[in-house]
Amino acid sequence: MSLRTAAVIIVTALIAAVAQYGGWMLAYEQVSPPDVKAVRSLSFSPYDRDQNPNAGAILTPEQIERDIAVAASIAGGIRTYAATGGQELIPLAAVKRKHFRVTAGAWIDKDEERNAREIDNALKLANGNKSVVALVVGNETVLRTEKTADEMAALLKKVRKTSKVPVSTGEVWHVWLKNPQLAEAADYIAVHLLPYWEGVPADKAVEYAFQRYDELQRAYPKKKIVIAEFGWPSRGYNRIAAETGPLIQAKVIRDFLTEAQRRGVEYNIVEAFDQPWKTVEGSVGAYWGMFNADRQPKFELAGPVENRGHWQRAAAAAVLGSFVLVAGLARRRPTLGHALAYGVAAHAMAAGLVSAAVYPLDQYMNPGTWIMWSIGFVAILPLAAITLAKVHELAEVILGHAPQRLLEPKRRPLPAPAAWPKVSIHIPAYKEQPEMLKATMDAVAALDYPDFEALVIVNNTPDEAYWKPIEAHCAALGDRFKFVYLPKVAGFKAGALNLAMQQVDPKAEILALIDADYVVDPNWLRDLVPAFADPKVALVQAPQDHRDAGESLLKRMMNWEYAGFFDIGMIQRNEDDAIVAHGTMLMVRRSAFEEVGAWQTDTIVEDTELGLRLFEAGYSAAYTNTRYGWGVLPDTFKAFKTQRHRWAYGAVQIIKKHWRHMRPRASKLTPSQKFHFTTGWFYWLSDALGALIAVLNLMWVPVILFVGVVIPTVAMTLPILTAFVVNVIHAVFLYRVRVRAGLPDILLGAVAAMSLQFTVAKAVYDGFVKDGIPFMRTDKGGAAKKKSGGEQVVLWETLIGLLLAAAATALYLTNEDQVVEMNFFAATLAVQCLPFLAATVMRGIELKQQHGGRREAA
Repeated sequence: MSLRTAAVIIVTALIAAVAQYGGWMLAYEQVSPPDVKAVRSLSFSPYDRDQNPNAGAILTPEQIERDIAVAASIAGGIRTYAATGGQELIPLAAVKRKHFRVTAGAWIDKDEERNAREIDNALKLANGNKSVVALVVGNETVLRTEKTADEMAALLKKVRKTSKVPVSTGEVWHVWLKNPQLAEAADYIAVHLLPYWEGVPADKAVEYAFQRYDELQRAYPKKKIVIAEFGWPSRGYNRIAAETGPLIQAKVIRDFLTEAQRRGVEYNIVEAFDQPWKTVEGSVGAYWGMFNADRQPKFELAGPVENRGHWQRAAAAAVLGSFVLVAGLARRRPTLGHALAYGVAAHAMAAGLVSAAVYPLDQYMNPGTWIMWSIGFVAILPLAAITLAKVHELAEVILGHAPQRLLEPKRRPLPAPAAWPKVSIHIPAYKEQPEMLKATMDAVAALDYPDFEALVIVNNTPDEAYWKPIEAHCAALGDRFKFVYLPKVAGFKAGALNLAMQQVDPKAEILALIDADYVVDPNWLRDLVPAFADPKVALVQAPQDHRDAGESLLKRMMNWEYAGFFDIGMIQRNEDDAIVAHGTMLMVRRSAFEEVGAWQTDTIVEDTELGLRLFEAGYSAAYTNTRYGWGVLPDTFKAFKTQRHRWAYGAVQIIKKHWRHMRPRASKLTPSQKFHFTTGWFYWLSDALGALIAVLNLMWVPVILFVGVVIPTVAMTLPILTAFVVNVIHAVFLYRVRVRAGLPDILLGAVAAMSLQFTVAKAVYDGFVKDGIPFMRTDKGGAAKKKSGGEQVVLWETLIGLLLAAAATALYLTNEDQVVEMNFFAATLAVQCLPFLAATVMRGIELKQQHGGRREAA
């Protein structure tokens, strides 16, 4: 690393760290609500975090004693909700504390047998325990429609006849207002005022609660009114304008306590302890306690309240961001602009990862949320790495140095060698259209190069209609052309190329490879062979391009999709001597080729695998983005998918074969080469992972809609949306700068690229679970068989895409409470449906073209 590079990295690291610190400063919160001394009463359900009363959990005297002590540290009384399941023991324990009040509850629902036990136990406690000062028979029973107001009124009158303490039932304010018979039957009104559930903003919550209290006073001026429940959750989703948070909870409750004391109102705060078992209220139900499930206070009753753990997380994010920054920039010569853009992104990514990583520290996790978080976090890691790599590439292209290693023979011709080395050009063909292959041979014959031979290698093609015309054309073109017919060869294309090596001229020093559909520029060899003057250069690669992109909209879309890789990714990889070798427009030094073991038949991407072996052997590569050859595009969308499946499947084969060379201590590749090949593999894996996560998210939607469980947190959905935005910016800017494409063509290329996600996902799956998938040729030049319009080319993509779109719509339309997490999740599903439906669009365009073609023919 040069002194200048080190200085740029250090300056960038400092600026980015300061920027991140500033971000955490902006996110830091501290509130100073009024100080209070104590709480009058707390709702009391002393179940441990692994107990669920709905599943039959029974309280023990020991845990009741423990939790009464905790509650009594801030409160003068408690309210219970049932008189069975061990809760009947609570007043017996409370009586040991002098002046500690209990408002005993009896749970009432549709189970009449249980109701009778509840009332019997509650009356025994009220009449035989001096700690009990009041009874609350039923909790929102009318609101839950388990009893009518008339039924509850009759029950209250019955209980009052034998109770020595005042009797009421707990209901929300509007139930009391709508049912005066209920108020008449009660000794006092036990009202629940919970502004959160009504979507009231936190800063209006206390004012709103007392407005409802005053309304009840006006309606029932002769009745005592007790606020039997008031509270605010510290975590969970927002409800319309009501947001949650630890500091929000602290401020709302302390403001309420202050106002209640000023007014002299009797009240009870819900809850004493968080209740992780309470899942019926979604992600918010567990977080109403003033103490967490470990019985630690969430906030103090006096003094300022701040975000706990905030600065520890900031420090972790700063360390991670600085590490990623240095690791990403150390392998380059970044400009200050490039370094700053990448550095800010690295620190932002670090902050996001830390926020996602600490999710289990802030939440009560059950098996479902553990699964959701684990899968989500594992998915975020490669997604974050790939997103950051794209930001790096974007910053380097837009703000960094111009490419240094790129061959530009048209602008800067390479020095001609003293003696031109002999080149052996290999043209493998498998059931290729004869006229297309003859055009390739004619272009090779026209090469302006003094010493070359051409081997036309036809393998596994028994039909004479394919190979007889080629044999004759070789003879017509003269001695430079050799027809190599291999009727039955194992090892696919690689096996055929290896057998053909027996007929290569011993004097040939350079092997050149082109596909059977490529028409080459006459100056291809003359311009690029001089790159082999450097003895370390073992391969020289020119890009693929196509001559039939104007034939149809479908082919135009395919062509723009291909172009991005060769004009963006390959140029950047070339700067670190880490290009991907492609089996056309490729030249290889023969001695290096033989040294590393020629073509290998254990993968179906023998060209890429050969390039990697040459790098591992210490050789270098040269690359130009100047077009020297033009092939033909796949005939159909199905052929386009088949080709990409082969590439992705082959990439997995290479991963399985070469992953050991990517380990930090492995010495055969440079760190930069390891980075590029690993990142390149991650691109394939991320497509597979993206499809998997989309399907898993889709499966989660019915659970959210019909069961009401936890919605994926923003920390899990925001990275997906961020990655989508980065991909859009990356495509638009780099296609404009490097590919020189207009916005319409950028869009066409993006749709074509997205349409292959499911295909890549299937290929990755096949690569890891299946061995020996045969080589599938890509139909080109009219080789595709004519199929009917009913062929199911995109059945699964269409089905999954429509389901994702429908799920996103359903979540958005049913989000009456305007839950932020719900909208983020809906947006995530909407983004995830795009690659699947892009395949549907491609197929639709193809079918429309086919229909138009048939109509013209008619």
